[in-house]
Amino acid sequence: MGIETDQPSPGIVRITLANAARRNALTLDMFTGLAELWPRLAADKSIRVVIITGEGDEAFCSGADLSANLAFRPGIDDLIDAAFLKTQYLPMPVIAAINGACVAGGLEIALNADIRIAIENAVFGLPEVRWGIMPSGGASMKLADQIGQTFALDLLLSGRLVSAEEAQRIGLVGTILPKAGFQDAALRYAEAIARNSPVAVRATKKAVMAHRMAAYGEREATERELAAQVRSSGHMSIGTRAFLEKRQPIYPDE
Repeated sequence: MGIETDQPSPGIVRITLANAARRNALTLDMFTGLAELWPRLAADKSIRVVIITGEGDEAFCSGADLSANLAFRPGIDDLIDAAFLKTQYLPMPVIAAINGACVAGGLEIALNADIRIAIENAVFGLPEVRWGIMPSGGASMKLADQIGQTFALDLLLSGRLVSAEEAQRIGLVGTILPKAGFQDAALRYAEAIARNSPVAVRATKKAVMAHRMAAYGEREATERELAAQVRSSGHMSIGTRAFLEKRQPIYPDE
């Protein structure tokens, strides 16, 4: 269980979110593992493409492990920033190979990929508001930029889950593939990019991302402040308790 890496082809590193028994929910160790891994990958010029996927065949990632009560740990905002690449980006392309449910923090990880491909039965969503939580891993900063305000607010405020087909229609994923052979297809996609000039590929990504990341750096402080307000309201505790008890929460007015 944790963050696993392998090199399935020259120049390609695959990251696997490995906690299949919990639908690849992110533990504290997994947050820390991602935060420590990204800088190492960024510094390695032999890496041309990174793939990130989930262990098993049911989930990419179901978000943070709510039973661990991570939101109230000291320094958690800095850890989320580093683990989710909220205000940074890798110089090489990142492909999210979404092999199942991609929700909450799992979707926020995927939002930081440059290319998203998914199996045909994947589901996507940001259900945090249902449980008294603000999506503070970057979704409120980035989703509207990527799919437009109307679609973004639909997902952010309703907390509903959408199919792979709807995710593709609104621009959340680019390609849908059959479950059979999915990981091999993701690798072939990465290999096609890896055959291109790494200098040109990195420069092109930088041209697209540089101005966006500058804006995200400014927005992150606001997102962090608002997330702290939500946590201190007591609604997060109400929602988390209801989630763990598998019941509908009841929230008081503000």
